[in-house]
Amino acid sequence: MPWYFWLILAVALGSIVGSLLMLRSTARKIPLSEEQKKRIAERNAAADAQDARDR
Repeated sequence: MPWYFWLILAVALGSIVGSLLMLRSTARKIPLSEEQKKRIAERNAAADAQDARDR
C-alpha cells in the first residue's frame, strides 16, 4: 500500500483516539440529591416494567 494511505490511516486513528481521550478527561459527575436519585430509580423501574409488558 502507498505511504499516503498509512499517513491518512494514522491521522484518522489519532483523531479518534485523541477525541475519546479529550471526552474522557472533560467528563464530570453530576451531583444529584438523594430525592433525585430516588426519582430516577423509580422512573427506570417503570420503564423496565413497561418494556417487560411490551414483550
